[in-house]
Amino acid sequence: MTADLRKLVDRLKAVGDSSRIRLLAVCAQGEWTVSELARVLGQSQPRVSRHLRILAEAGLLERLPEGAWVFYRRAVEGPGAAVLDLLLDQLPVDDPTLAGDRERLQRVREERRREVEAFFDSRALVWNSERDLGVDGSLVDAALLDLVRGHPVGSLLDVGTGTGHVLRLLAPHVEHAVGVDLSRDMLKVARVELDRAGIRNARVQQADMYALPFPDGSFDLVTFHQVLHFAADPAAALAEAARVLAPGGRLVVVDLARHDREDLRALRRHRRLGFSDGEMDRWFRRVGLQPGTPRRLAGEELTVVLWHGARAGRPARRLGREAA
Repeated sequence: MTADLRKLVDRLKAVGDSSRIRLLAVCAQGEWTVSELARVLGQSQPRVSRHLRILAEAGLLERLPEGAWVFYRRAVEGPGAAVLDLLLDQLPVDDPTLAGDRERLQRVREERRREVEAFFDSRALVWNSERDLGVDGSLVDAALLDLVRGHPVGSLLDVGTGTGHVLRLLAPHVEHAVGVDLSRDMLKVARVELDRAGIRNARVQQADMYALPFPDGSFDLVTFHQVLHFAADPAAALAEAARVLAPGGRLVVVDLARHDREDLRALRRHRRLGFSDGEMDRWFRRVGLQPGTPRRLAGEELTVVLWHGARAGRPARRLGREAA
């Protein structure tokens, strides 16, 4: 038996268990910790951990250790991903066990969201200081402006806009802009700040970063400013942002480089301890964006990185395609 055939047999053996099939179905819908997966399946954490180890060793799941947490998500590249695609296509949509898993997964999602929203709502008035985490915010603003200048931008979407800082910063350089956020308290503050600054070409609305209420190709520029480390599924958020990006448009992610400040999970509800260049590069390429050279701004403890990428194609002659 060749090595490749042996690996295929191992993968098929790995999926030969109903609990592991359920885990693959759940992990195809985001990144989850062992405790969250144990809640969805209604099994003990040691048992779920054993199943996850088998699936990861078979190349069907990716294991992402971060400090005291470990995330699991579906493999998206390699032979394991191909086998997983075939398996997921065969799952019966009306199976009651899988339906129950989806219901419990939705409750986990809602609890995550309520926790984050409660944190943000209680801190909306001081959110701008959160934006400065890691390095002087004025230096980050200058780097972001430098990326934007020289490129015509008709329409801007700022995802997770918070108090509208990016909107206020970039509004003079775009035709019109929209900021979206889940937190109503954040949006209240953003509206006040935009009005106070006399900005009339920007507005905000409540929306989910995983289901943006805009047509494909609506924006020339999409930004995430110190938002992605709160996301339960960063790759899905980037994929949705890429969907609404127009031909020739650009995506800019401002966030923390990978670090080990575990305390930020408890103090500021960070879900991810920053990101690596390689991780961001892979995500960009998977959604059809050509990555540019990251810009790094080092602080005393943490480093802020501006990752950016462009969609192929030429911008439309008439800019400003964002849906009303």
